[in-house]
Amino acid sequence: MPLNRRKFLKRSAVTGAGVALTGAVGAPAAEAAVAEGGGKHVKRYALTVLGTTDLHGHVFNWDYFKDAEYSDAAGNAMGLARISTLVAQIRKEKGRRNTLLLDAGDTIQGTPLTYYYAKVDPITAKGGPVHPMAQAMNAIGYDAVALGNHEFNYGIETLRKFESQCDFPLLGANALDAKTLKPAFPPYFMKRFHVPGLPPVKVAVLGLTNPGIAIWDKAYVQGRLTFPGLEEQAAKWVPKLRSMGADVVVVSAHSGSSGTSSYGDQLPYVENSAALVAQQVPGIDAILVGHAHVEIPELKVTNVKSGKTVVLSEPLCYAERLSVFDFELVFEKGRWQVESVAASLRNSKSVADDPEITKLLKDEHAAVVKYVNQVVGTATETLTTVEARFKDAPIIDLITKVQEDVVKAALAGTEYASLPVIAQASPFSRTSQIPAGQVTIRDLSGLYVYDNTLVAKLLTGAQVRAYLEYSAEYFVQTAAGAVVDTEKLTNANNRPDYNYDYVSGLRYDIDVAQVAGARIKNLTFNGAALDDAQQFVLAVNNYRANGGGAFPYVASAKELWSESTEIRTRIAEWVTAKGSLDPKEFASVDWRLTRDGTPVF
Repeated sequence: MPLNRRKFLKRSAVTGAGVALTGAVGAPAAEAAVAEGGGKHVKRYALTVLGTTDLHGHVFNWDYFKDAEYSDAAGNAMGLARISTLVAQIRKEKGRRNTLLLDAGDTIQGTPLTYYYAKVDPITAKGGPVHPMAQAMNAIGYDAVALGNHEFNYGIETLRKFESQCDFPLLGANALDAKTLKPAFPPYFMKRFHVPGLPPVKVAVLGLTNPGIAIWDKAYVQGRLTFPGLEEQAAKWVPKLRSMGADVVVVSAHSGSSGTSSYGDQLPYVENSAALVAQQVPGIDAILVGHAHVEIPELKVTNVKSGKTVVLSEPLCYAERLSVFDFELVFEKGRWQVESVAASLRNSKSVADDPEITKLLKDEHAAVVKYVNQVVGTATETLTTVEARFKDAPIIDLITKVQEDVVKAALAGTEYASLPVIAQASPFSRTSQIPAGQVTIRDLSGLYVYDNTLVAKLLTGAQVRAYLEYSAEYFVQTAAGAVVDTEKLTNANNRPDYNYDYVSGLRYDIDVAQVAGARIKNLTFNGAALDDAQQFVLAVNNYRANGGGAFPYVASAKELWSESTEIRTRIAEWVTAKGSLDPKEFASVDWRLTRDGTPVF
């Protein structure tokens, strides 16, 4: 029977109910194979579960920042329009009635397309549009989607509106109402697959999201939602699903498989715990993995309690891959048993866009292309991030200058107005460029690809020094006499580029010949050695301010001011007001890499 979403959502918010589709899916008789062997009739059923993750608003194979077809060095293609083609092929191959289509989260943030329908033409407005991601995923026929952490980036109102526009449930067994500790979203989804002449195959999907939401989107969720660990909640729900008669249990988890956390010990829960769930919680057959943006065709984990193998798969982000789980079930002793599970990946570059998706969303796509190509000013010279990881680049100084100006204006007339304002910024992209001549919104959006907002925090000189030392751990220790290979100089211990910070308003050297923790040299403010007791206002993005990257002191520092306008928007406003983008107005060499005091470059 069709699911009445309005009634269900109201009920689930109160009771934490799951989604059960009891209206079973019929299967032709040919799909229940009966094999003869040793005088026995062995009754089998083949089920295929398909999965995507970390779509991040990619509907088409299009790069809005470059205003061109997407391409990368590996020749990948991306977008839900490609996934639609792949899914149609597999449904034709396996029989649509024998397939389930899932996603593991991070859907409504990540491209100018998603920004546009959250902020410029918001879905929350009265009579507003239907989100393009809802339109595409409804058309493709997703069965269930786990919540990702980026679902919360635009606030709960936007997320709830998106949820209401979807023909499938958004699952989050560990997204709890902070007051009642009941699930605020459906924990699970259950579907029956009818096999003629035999009991139906009951498949349960448990959705789990990332505990880091409590840090990364603290401003939106604090006091409203809480996010316990995946292992804890899986251990609670999997036995319930089995007791409800589930023959197959699949987990869709917005959590990587590495067992690590980017937020240190700020939370007692592991960020990337999908493999731990498989290892610790018996009763799970397969896990669709998300969040980590890595490609895992198939990972087998042995459950320590049952000894059974759990199969994990993570498709590459941005709809570049589709995970395919092939289940073989056998009917024995009056019930269906999972005999085997195998996972593999399909590549989006192997197919063309589905013309139905292209037709469905061509107007929305065109509106966003027009928006990002608006001219907001002119640049006197080309600015690029190509060397920004290891040299102080003017294009990053633009970000810190804008943040400094915004925070200074916000604190004017307050007791903190006399304090010096410094700012952090990271080299998010290695390919961003603002060309000489006309500057568009897409040029500036490509520089600041995240929807971060600005926060002002109060730090001491000593705390700033510790902050810089932590940031400098990004560099690989390189002896004074060694050859410098810039491709091997950064990302020590797999630290991503977005967790390396410039800090403006100070001068300092980073001595990469030294061990981590002893690299910041010649740290000065206004030409004098930094006073550890000096107070500073740090203009910092909300991800970092809330503890993202586990930088010391900043998360617990006193917050002086914050806002909900994106830093990207502030950059566009700054450039629009100036009319001209001239590095002489914002660029300075504040830091450099050295080895035993000698500059690297």
